[in-house]
Amino acid sequence: VQLQASGGGSAQAGDSLRLSCVVSGRIFDFYFMGWFRQAPGKEREFVATIRWGPGTTYYSDSVKGRFTVSRDVAKKMVYLEMNNVKPEDTAVYYCAADKDFRNTNVLSHLSYDYWGQGTLVTVSS
Repeated sequence: VQLQASGGGSAQAGDSLRLSCVVSGRIFDFYFMGWFRQAPGKEREFVATIRWGPGTTYYSDSVKGRFTVSRDVAKKMVYLEMNNVKPEDTAVYYCAADKDFRNTNVLSHLSYDYWGQGTLVTVSS
């Protein structure tokens, strides 16, 4: 599985951005496709994730209500719609895939097996 994220850039607080992740290779309905972010000097943190088949979603508290994760099964794409962005959303954003059918902790980056290269989002006040 290969992942490639895009769509990052510069934004003002309150703006909207949409990140995209192209998925190559075979994936299964039980895979979770996640978005994580890492700000300079900070740990990688969970943002949102979606189960490929059912579309079940989970969000971090910091983005709940502002960000929406979705997927297009036919196009093999994963999206992160970011609304009302804040300066604290500034980070490199990564898409990732969890291939373990048990999916024991989809909120942890340690559970994800495949990673894209990251796309930088910079939000100014």
